[in-house]
Amino acid sequence: MLGRAVAGFEPTEALVAALPRGGVPVGFEVAEALDCPLDVLVVRKVGVPYQPELAMGAVAEGGVVIRNEEVLSAARISDSEFDSAVELARRELNQRLAVYRDAVDPVDPGNRTVIVVDDGLATGSTAMAALAAARARGATQAWLAVPVAPGEMVKKMEAHADEVIVLHHPRRFMAVGAWYQNFAQTSDDEVRDLLARSRD
Repeated sequence: MLGRAVAGFEPTEALVAALPRGGVPVGFEVAEALDCPLDVLVVRKVGVPYQPELAMGAVAEGGVVIRNEEVLSAARISDSEFDSAVELARRELNQRLAVYRDAVDPVDPGNRTVIVVDDGLATGSTAMAALAAARARGATQAWLAVPVAPGEMVKKMEAHADEVIVLHHPRRFMAVGAWYQNFAQTSDDEVRDLLARSRD
């Protein structure tokens, strides 16, 4: 469904940049619908130390760092605490990147419409970091496509992306997983397999 929706916008020189791990199965379908290359864009959430699922920011390839000032303020996180968490996230990012690049070579996003795909949005920090990374690496346009996101998040993301394509933006969002029949965790092996299949 998301692939058909994105195809309706007729992106030129499209490249689907999926956010591992959960965004890769979704991105694979979008790339198939567009008949375009699939790649990963590795982003790591920077979680609040005592509540790691709550994103106070994100890091992405190319040295991109995004701060969520609202969360930082509410959680009373100091700059030094944030910087330490960023360094940890960067190390994890580089490890994950090595695992995926062992399977396939990167696709140059230069002069392309890069469509950042994830399985859904919650705080939006990782998506913002991914869009910034796509632009930093030469994308002519950076789009965002997800199956589900809170309504207010769609408005917020329109300030960061050239196009925002969201299938469902419910008023009562709860969590991304609530909108899937199967939200089992995607493994690194599945990511590698889908990337390899997309290059066949």
